[in-house]
Amino acid sequence: MSSWWSRPLRGLRRWVSGPAAPEPPGPSSKGGPDGGVPPELLRKVRQIEIRTRRLVAETLAGQYHSAFKGQGMDFDEVREYQPGDEVRTIDWNVTARMNHPFVKKFREERELTVMLVVDLSGSGRFGSGQQSKRALMAELAAVLAFSAIRNQDKVGLLLFTETVEKFVPPAKGRRHVLRVVRDVLFFRPEFPGTNTNGALDFLNKVLPHRAVVILISDFLGETNPGRAAVRAHLKRKVLHSETLGRLSQNTLNQVGRRHDVIALQVGDPREQSLPDVGRLLLQDAETGEVVEINTSDVRRREAFETRARKSQKELDRLFRGARVDHLKILTPSAGMPEDAYMAELVAFFEGRQKRRRR
Repeated sequence: MSSWWSRPLRGLRRWVSGPAAPEPPGPSSKGGPDGGVPPELLRKVRQIEIRTRRLVAETLAGQYHSAFKGQGMDFDEVREYQPGDEVRTIDWNVTARMNHPFVKKFREERELTVMLVVDLSGSGRFGSGQQSKRALMAELAAVLAFSAIRNQDKVGLLLFTETVEKFVPPAKGRRHVLRVVRDVLFFRPEFPGTNTNGALDFLNKVLPHRAVVILISDFLGETNPGRAAVRAHLKRKVLHSETLGRLSQNTLNQVGRRHDVIALQVGDPREQSLPDVGRLLLQDAETGEVVEINTSDVRRREAFETRARKSQKELDRLFRGARVDHLKILTPSAGMPEDAYMAELVAFFEGRQKRRRR
């Protein structure tokens, strides 16, 4: 096996995975934000905090505030009518007493609940460049969490694989957000697989009120098929998940009726195309199954790219059908800054803001 391939492609995606990188040492699901956490991990969390708080303050704060609707409108005061005011806001009782028109002013009830739903399945450990998908997911979660507390919103966390691994109820405050960031970075999941539908079903049961649900995942497939299905899949030598998680539109519709759902898809450039590096033995990061592929075969590489494009189109169609806002972000390639995703995130929120005005 090529040493070049084996180093950067550790833990490659489902059906096309290299040897899974070991889970980083980290705290268990127990304990408070700092309880029992090794000093080097605390330093990593602090670095993430400093970095993401700066990015939020300099780049994202205004777009975040404008992109999400509050829970409703609260009455603020009345003032005299001015040309151009909406006639429907006239307060007729005050108008009758004062003998000239007054209008009601409302302010948005700003406090939101932001629920971060993060996929910790085995495929997230892959990264062909300087950053793994899981590290990028953690940074995205941190940016959104610090944006939320800057706006006095509550933040909650749900970590999932093929089961719900951890649920942190929504709360406010810097200490709480640091716990959220720590868990996304260092929580060690019990299972390697994926069940996005199960995570969303769980969320629908435990969140009694409307929330902003931000689903952060690579959407690379459920891993609970039977042995016969796995063998048939490998026999066909299919090197790309055909269903991208089998996330059902019915489940998305159910969650979308109660919550404002956003899908952030984290991918890697090597999941879209294969390099020509000869014969390889690749191990699925979620099932442990092994498949051999000759990457020097042009037809094999073209088939992989075709299947990747087809799968992405299926996922895009799924989100459009469920009216879920969707953004795909790739891990940075060599030479790119690690915060290159911020420009895409800002543009995404600006687009949401424009759609709100329609």
